Amino acid sequence: MPRLGWSRMQRRLHWGTALGVGLAFVLAWVMVAVPLRALLVKFLLYQAHKTLGLLVLLATLIRLPVRVRRGRPDWDADLSPWQRHAAGRVHLALYALLLTVPVLGYFTAATAPAQVPTLFLLVIPVPHLVGASKAAFGVLRPLHRALAIMLVGLAAGHAAMALRHHWRGRRMLVAMWRGDKPPSALPPGTPH
Repeated sequence: MPRLGWSRMQRRLHWGTALGVGLAFVLAWVMVAVPLRALLVKFLLYQAHKTLGLLVLLATLIRLPVRVRRGRPDWDADLSPWQRHAAGRVHLALYALLLTVPVLGYFTAATAPAQVPTLFLLVIPVPHLVGASKAAFGVLRPLHRALAIMLVGLAAGHAAMALRHHWRGRRMLVAMWRGDKPPSALPPGTPH
């Protein structure tokens, strides 16, 4: 039986992940720019960034089995095969980056020479499974940054395409926001 819309859980996880990625990305640039003389502020910003990264990872780990179990709504009937293929590849890349970037962030923090603890929600200590390593940190930090930039760029492109489809009369964005059924799945003559 065809799926007619995204479930409430899928929609909440989608928008929560998007918010988490956006906030973590902004915090990353701010926390690095804060001078060491404002050490407490810098520490709090780093902990907020780490917490958001862990939340994004957790949300993604929940999203994947939900997506497998619930699937996705049917494509709009007028969406061309190449657009469906491209959208599928972008979603696959987004999921891969949503898993990889937080894991790289965790190992970046764990291998950092300064060995600042990771406190989830500023309260729960997250043990570092590996120790400080200047060599590993030198590789992981720029890789984490580059893939985070790629994630945000891909997410921005994903959002831009959703807006483009919305402006062309497709209800994909509305379906992800409110859970409405796409018009191609509605009986003929149903107002939407």
